[in-house]
Amino acid sequence: MHRDARTSMSSLHFTPPDTGLTKDAGDTSDKEAIVEFRGVWKRFGELDVLKDINLSVRRGEVVVIIGPSGAGKSTLCRTINRLETIDKGSILVDGKPQPIEGKELYEFRAGIGMVFQSFNLFSHKSILENVTLAPRKIRGRDKASAQADAYRLLDMVGIRSKANSMPAQLSGGQRQRAAIARALAMDPKVILFDEPTSALDPESTQEVLATMQQLARQGTTMIVVTHEMSFAKSCADRVVFMADGAIVETANPETFFSAPESERARSFLASVR
Repeated sequence: MHRDARTSMSSLHFTPPDTGLTKDAGDTSDKEAIVEFRGVWKRFGELDVLKDINLSVRRGEVVVIIGPSGAGKSTLCRTINRLETIDKGSILVDGKPQPIEGKELYEFRAGIGMVFQSFNLFSHKSILENVTLAPRKIRGRDKASAQADAYRLLDMVGIRSKANSMPAQLSGGQRQRAAIARALAMDPKVILFDEPTSALDPESTQEVLATMQQLARQGTTMIVVTHEMSFAKSCADRVVFMADGAIVETANPETFFSAPESERARSFLASVR
């Protein structure tokens, strides 16, 4: 995965889907599921926000979850690492049930990368310290090897020169790329992206999408909640469309965007074009 990546993101730009350049990570159809939802329900008060979710994400696959606001997309994403607990059903990660609590849950979360819309960097630590903290504290890496890996990852996402800067000194796009480097530093089984560009200006959005596009082409397993249809078209192996807490339809990007099956999906696509 990213351990073999040598391409610097500083020279890359997000490639829109109409250029014909799409993800090239090979066929994932015969690979094992890394994340599997089995009849998952989640309720907030009297409201069912997830309704009978059944979904498998294979190793090396990029699954993009789209849909209107309030569809349950972010909640679904956050149940994978138990930032939200479920009320019914089960979620398997790498073939194993989620731990409930304690050390097992702590170690489980360490294997799942998460990139939030609000960056969630430690404001009092440098970018380098943000990227090396978890590998040193959780993985037990020594300082020299953790820093060497961090510099490589920061170079890959195009912000090596910002290693000693504080988060407040960076633009929103740079902070989000630092957050991606931090997630990669733990060598995760899967990376979850929860609306990673929603708080960014257009230029910063393109920077972050370029980083994510390169990760997709390298075969990184990614589950992405986003309103960026261009990313879904160019990078997804599958598009999952949600509405009212349920998965309405799932298809490859070409099929979904050219001939969606449901009226709900057709209406949504008409509203975002």
